[in-house]
Amino acid sequence: MEKLKLDLPVLLPEIPDLKDQCVTRLTGTLEGREGIFRVHIKSEKSPAQLCIHFDPDVITLHRIKSIAKQTGAQLHDTFGHLLVEVDGNRHARHARSITRALNEIEGVVDAFAGSTGWIRIEFDKSKTTRKDLMIALKEMGLSVNPASYIHQDEDVKTLIKEDLKSLDRSQKMNSDGRKQYTKNEKKQEEYPHESENHDYEHEHTHKDEESHDHEHEHGGIFGEKTELIFSLICGGLLGTGFGLSYISSIPGWVPLALYIGAYFFGGYYIVQEAYTEVKAGNFEIDFLMLVAAVGAAILGEWAEGALLLFLFSLGHSLEHYAMGRARDAIKGLADLAPKTAIRKTNGDTEEVPVEELQVGDVIVIKPNSKISADGVVVNGESSVNQAPITGESVPVDKMEYDSPEEVDQDADSIDDKYRVFAGTINGNGSLEVKVTKLSKDSTLSRLIKLVNEAEAQKSPTQQFTDKFEKYFVPAVLVLVVLLNFAFLVMDEPFSASFYRAMAVLVAASPCALAISTPSAVLSGVGRAARGGVLIKGGRPLENLGILKALAFDKTGTLTEGEPKLTDVVAFDGVEEQELLRTAVAVESLSDHPLAGAVVRDGKDKLDGADLPEAEDLESITGRGVKAKLNGATVHIGNAELFEEADGVKLSDELKQRVEKLESEGKTTMLVRSGDRYLGILGLMDTPREDAKEVIQKLRNMGLTHLIMLTGDNQRVADAVAKEIGIDDPKGNLMPEDKVEAVKKLRESEGHVAMVGDGVNDAPAMANSTVGIAMGAAGSDVALETADVALLADKISVLPFAIGLSRKAKSIIQQNLWISLGMVALLVPATILGLSMGWAVIGHEGSTVVVVFNALRLLAYKS
Repeated sequence: MEKLKLDLPVLLPEIPDLKDQCVTRLTGTLEGREGIFRVHIKSEKSPAQLCIHFDPDVITLHRIKSIAKQTGAQLHDTFGHLLVEVDGNRHARHARSITRALNEIEGVVDAFAGSTGWIRIEFDKSKTTRKDLMIALKEMGLSVNPASYIHQDEDVKTLIKEDLKSLDRSQKMNSDGRKQYTKNEKKQEEYPHESENHDYEHEHTHKDEESHDHEHEHGGIFGEKTELIFSLICGGLLGTGFGLSYISSIPGWVPLALYIGAYFFGGYYIVQEAYTEVKAGNFEIDFLMLVAAVGAAILGEWAEGALLLFLFSLGHSLEHYAMGRARDAIKGLADLAPKTAIRKTNGDTEEVPVEELQVGDVIVIKPNSKISADGVVVNGESSVNQAPITGESVPVDKMEYDSPEEVDQDADSIDDKYRVFAGTINGNGSLEVKVTKLSKDSTLSRLIKLVNEAEAQKSPTQQFTDKFEKYFVPAVLVLVVLLNFAFLVMDEPFSASFYRAMAVLVAASPCALAISTPSAVLSGVGRAARGGVLIKGGRPLENLGILKALAFDKTGTLTEGEPKLTDVVAFDGVEEQELLRTAVAVESLSDHPLAGAVVRDGKDKLDGADLPEAEDLESITGRGVKAKLNGATVHIGNAELFEEADGVKLSDELKQRVEKLESEGKTTMLVRSGDRYLGILGLMDTPREDAKEVIQKLRNMGLTHLIMLTGDNQRVADAVAKEIGIDDPKGNLMPEDKVEAVKKLRESEGHVAMVGDGVNDAPAMANSTVGIAMGAAGSDVALETADVALLADKISVLPFAIGLSRKAKSIIQQNLWISLGMVALLVPATILGLSMGWAVIGHEGSTVVVVFNALRLLAYKS
């Protein structure tokens, strides 16, 4: 495991000194994250130096910045983050070669190339630039997809666009052979960052550029299917030659010519792959297979060599097809959002590209059409199908926001019933929506970016397989060399020893092992995204599947997050209508949250009945309110108010009735008009409708320890826990207490997930194995900081996420056993005499099996 240590200048929000709580919170939140070993303030000078020791395979520097920002700190932009899509990344093994090459470039802190074509690079801006890195990518035979900057942060977007404009010119300037600098070499020149005066729009296609940079791209005269067709031609020539070899009247050169033709078509792409890798100093599977095929030809075993090339090329093309299916599942997200929008200006409408929309623009959404941008409804009502983003199966009703002029002030705090997201589908009503986010910042765009970034993260199993291959491949090469000299100790010719060595070379090539985990992670992350769950890479995907314990925040997670009027208890001789009319009339003058709940729910119960008008409201801090109504003084508040206020005091009977409601976790409000007690109102933050069902599903799935953490008093915690079926509620907790509770649970259970809102519970989520954020759609903070984000504000999708992760974990393990098991079976078998043909069948068969096994995740249903 490679550990990195970086000193980052940090700006903290208005603190008197470095012993302030903000500093403690920042270091504590970061240290809780898996992959971060130590965080400490190194320098007390301004700006302070934050020293972070972390494993880049587990957590990225970009993620560390996001977490620091969530705590209120800002890290100086010393290090850059680049996430781009490239063409020319052919498969998982090639991606590993690209990763190695990128990590050798001076100034690169960490880089990873995913098998889907997305590349993540984190670099020191003082040592390299984005343009240098993009030139390096081009020199590797890769071309940056011009559209990939759409999902970048604002500072990155402009720079990438400028880099794309001037990249061709830079290449021409250095056509005499610009050297690719590594960490052991010093740069001798710098390139200007200014762009040239020629346009490079992101809609512009780049196939012409590919034509001379990707000679080995898997296309050709038959398009994308060329490799498959070449493979089938190889098989046809092989079969024909093999059949003709048994006809004595056919000259021997005819089958040989057919075998040579099979070699050409079967080895066409393999030679290109091998050449590219060898030129980069890597000896990958393609080179090994080519050596084995040439060896078979030298021995006169043309048929077996052609069979090797046929099956290997066929397996390769099927692998590309299967991985393409998984890529399409993720790339399909980008097709959800329309490319244009109908913008309304001064009463007129015009169709414009979504990239031209600005915050504050008003767009018109026609019935049964896709919504073009994130925003707030300012006119009209409709139901919206949010399934493409949040996974919700039932359309959600949307209505117009009463104060459109306030939308720009704090759009994220506006209730979901007024907000819509790009990529969702409008129902039968027509809507006018005020845009709150640019197209690059929309929930869909951020989701696409984070899903692709998640694919560029190694899972624990992938880290294991990479380490295994690091030692296994050299060991195989040593074994193959030794087997070539077996004729010295065995009574056999050199040709037999050489043939055996080539067969072992084929059998031991870890092709299936290399693709087994990336294919499963890619399929799992893609399926989760379609179900309204963002899983940030292979690590949380695997970790979710091994959980036995879950910790829940209460407010807004297991409960609705707002008080509701649950009990209306009218005393003897008092009508419930009179109690409600009095309470609603008085509380309508107050802006307290409890008063709002009384007014809202009370009016629903009164069903439109006329209300009297109260006046002269007076708030009694911490106790309640009093006002004038119909000439009488009305008091509404807790029991302490009536012990202190003038007039009739509470009787023991009334106190008992109050205590009974409070024992159920409810907040009580007594209502007295003059000297006459009218009754008691009970309010409570009620559990979500599906909370009890979800808890039961989780228990049925084998999660044995479910706890609830809340800052509310213990009686409230006990009442909610009893209603939904949680057996270990913990109340009266401060944020640091939640962290300690999660740490204790992790010590006892080994792995624990913390489910919260992604903001207030960030420290506790950081200290859990997996942090899960609720209702992350539209919430930048939740999307950035959580390991897993449930996009809908519904807990019902949690069992799906855990079930999918368990299935993914199972498939990854299956793939591991299949790939390693096949190697363990074939190597001794070939040493003992198994023919190369059977070794090829076993080798390629296992590769295809693990890829298609991983694709089963795309069809997962909870």
